[in-house]
Amino acid sequence: MNDVLEELQAIVAAPDERSRRARRAAEAIREARGYRWVGLYEVTAAEIVALGWTDAIAPAFPRFARDQGLNGAAVHSARPVVVQDVSTDPRYLTTFGSTRAEAIFPVLSSSTGGVIGTIDAESERTNAFTPGDTAFLSACARALVPLWLGQSPRR
Repeated sequence: MNDVLEELQAIVAAPDERSRRARRAAEAIREARGYRWVGLYEVTAAEIVALGWTDAIAPAFPRFARDQGLNGAAVHSARPVVVQDVSTDPRYLTTFGSTRAEAIFPVLSSSTGGVIGTIDAESERTNAFTPGDTAFLSACARALVPLWLGQSPRR
């Protein structure tokens, strides 16, 4: 896990366009754990907006109200939302028809503690997310805070 976290810190610090860094970070997270898809979302006062994702095709809902979907639930509670079978959760907004499980991890501002972004990991398998995934995605959310705050990580 440390290798991926170091890679994420390097991506965040790179002098590249923010959306490119977000796509690279999403791909590093996806590849590290073999997720079907990973998206990084910006949380504004009114909505949640896709910042970067791993597929060539944008998610079905690239922007939506901040109280919608599993992302909205994670933003509202400021806690991870892990749904092991999305067909059983009415809050689920379809990104891809093949998604069976989804995990949303809020990215919290280091200064205010408010939710500034989310990491959305999806799997084509039900019951796909383990305690190891929870630890990994929580660590990724902490490592990626500077991507939302426009800062370089402290070394």
